[in-house]
Amino acid sequence: MRKQLVNPPERYDGSPHGLSHAVIDTATGTVYISGQVDWDMNHQVSCHSVEGQLKNVLNNLTIVLDAAGSSVENLLNVRIYIRGELGEFLEDIAPILTQYLAESRPALTGIGVASLASTETLVEVEATAALK
Repeated sequence: MRKQLVNPPERYDGSPHGLSHAVIDTATGTVYISGQVDWDMNHQVSCHSVEGQLKNVLNNLTIVLDAAGSSVENLLNVRIYIRGELGEFLEDIAPILTQYLAESRPALTGIGVASLASTETLVEVEATAALK
């Protein structure tokens, strides 16, 4: 089989939604990471601010990267979806992203959206990475 599913036990069960948290293309060593949100095991958010959710989402992203055999340093592309007008949050999220990504500096896209996975979800991050 050319693909390997990644579903770390620390993350919620995505199977009722038809997803895996990541899929590795074993032929190319590319890791495709589903949009990570600030959900606990019961699909509830733990924080109600964009900054707080972004920090939790990036922690969740790290959990999935580790489970896939990758790391922040191996991120190739990151897409950040924020509920509302992205420009209104740039000053607040830029320092969080700069600290998290450090020298990795992947291709990065930020997108303001009208809705996300739940009404309480303010941030979602999906990514592509290489294996270590």
